[in-house]
Parts: sequence; C-alpha cells; structure tokens
Amino acid sequence: MPFPAQRLRRLRATESLRSLVRETQVHPGQFILPIFVCPGEGIRREIGSMPGNYQMSIDETVKECEEVKALGIGGVILFGLPEAKDEMASGAYDEAGIVQRAIRAIRKEAPGLLIVTDVCNCEYTSHGHCGFVKDGDVDNDTTLQWLAKTALSHARAGADIVAPSDMMDGRVWAIRQALDSNGYERTPILAYAAKFASVFYGPFREAAESTPQFGDRRSYQMDPANGREAMREIELDLQEGADMIMVKPAMPYLDLIYQARQRFDVPIAAYQVSGEFSMIMAAVRNGWLDHDRAMMESLTSITRAGAGIILTYFAKPAARLLG
Repeated sequence: MPFPAQRLRRLRATESLRSLVRETQVHPGQFILPIFVCPGEGIRREIGSMPGNYQMSIDETVKECEEVKALGIGGVILFGLPEAKDEMASGAYDEAGIVQRAIRAIRKEAPGLLIVTDVCNCEYTSHGHCGFVKDGDVDNDTTLQWLAKTALSHARAGADIVAPSDMMDGRVWAIRQALDSNGYERTPILAYAAKFASVFYGPFREAAESTPQFGDRRSYQMDPANGREAMREIELDLQEGADMIMVKPAMPYLDLIYQARQRFDVPIAAYQVSGEFSMIMAAVRNGWLDHDRAMMESLTSITRAGAGIILTYFAKPAARLLG
C-alpha cells in the first residue's frame, strides 16, 4: 500500500520499538578475544597501536581469561610470542612452548572457557614468514608437516579448536590426518579459509612481533581482488575436513562473508583485524567518532553479513555494553 498507509518510521519511533523489531542481534557469546601470550611473569605490556590490548605473560593471561569468562564472551584465541625464534619455527610445535603452557594454565584456572589456538609459524620463525623458506619462498609441503605437529601439540595441551591461518595448500587435510591418527578426531578445525594479503594487519605485526624480514606474504595469502577464488578456497577447506571457516579481514570483505553464508551451511567466522580496530580507536581518540556506536555498528555489520562468530579486539567493551 502507498503512503500514507505505509509509514516505516512508525517502528523507529522509540528505543523499545526499535529493539523489538531489530533484525540483527549481536551477543557476547559470538565473540572470540585474541590474546598475545609472552614469556615472563607479571607482564601486561600495552600494544601501542592497539589501545586496551596487551602482550601478557601466562599468569596475566589466566587473569584475562577469568574476566573473559565472567563477561560471557564466547572464548579466546591464543597467539604466542616465543622466547627464541629459529628458521624451523620449533617453538610452534614444542610441547613446552608458550601457547601449549598457556592452554594448560587456562584449563586449570578458568575451566570451561573455550580455547582456540592460532596454528601458524610467523611468530616463531626468525624470518617472519609462515613456513619453511626455500629459494626465497615458503615451501608449501614442508610447512604442512610443521602445521600438523603444531595443531597436534595444541590438542594434546587441551585446545578446544585449532585454527590454521597460514594459507598453505592442503593444510586442513594434513592437520585433520594428524589429529585423527592420534586420537583427536573430535577436535574441530576452524580454517582461515579466505585470508587476504591485507594492509589491515599492520598493528597485529607489532603485537605478535611477526613482521617478515624480507618480501611479503602475497605468494600465499590471497589477492584482495579475488572473490570467486575465496569461494574455491572455502570449498576446498571444507572438502579437506574443516568444521568451520573464517574470512579475514572482516569489514573490507563483507560481500564475501555474505556470499559464503549463502553457499555454505557451516559456521562462519570473521576476524575484525587489528587495522580495523585501530582505525576506529584512532578516530575515537581524535573525537571524530563515538566509541560505543562505532564499535557496535561495525560488529553489527559483520553479523548482518552472515558471520555467527567474530574474532574481535572489542570483545570485552562490547560484552560490557551488551551486558
């Protein structure tokens, strides 16, 4: 029916009406908070480009996880900063590595909290690349062996979900084989299926101390121009045994989150990466944006596009606001 019988503003008149008819609901249980675990004790070192986020020793990480659990946040994803790095990324798959020890501590002190682990090598290699470097490039199939060993060590330590982020071909299959053959067939894989070679990772590299010492990662991370290829990557990861998939970054790739939601009937995660967070926070600090509204509008847009899980550095303030 035409105007004036149809007046869409009727349902926007008050907050109670807007809340009643709101199509997209955001809740703390869908958030995963990234945590950067570093050596030492009593360390909580703020990351300059990511205000409110820290490199934390294991004891401080445990305290953080207790707060995360109390806020009703869905879980955490752990990134490790090892005491030493080498060309073989040995700290990544060391049974006594920084992430492995953190998992055990969290399991003991914050039981029931969902623990996801990032399965990659860039934080652990002396050159900052995501695998074994041969002739100036990352050798795909050698790197698969490292990834499988790392994922298995995380599962043994007590991780709920392993999340390979390296973008090597065949990594999901290699990890699935390693987990299943060692009795961890029930451990899910959250694949960073469509991970792009994005400029928005800059602050993360400060946080994780993982900047490549030469070249870049465009020979293995995806070209930002390629949407159809992203769907192929997702399909292949599912065929190899992924239980959930992720698109990373989130906001520059909302169209691909939407396409994935229409095509694949599996849980879909999106990573609101460091650059997305830092841009909003910089604008907030300059008085250009309202913190709470910008935070919630960005998280709502990611959810509306189709992501049921959001890895976000806003997890704690968003949970407090929603609570």
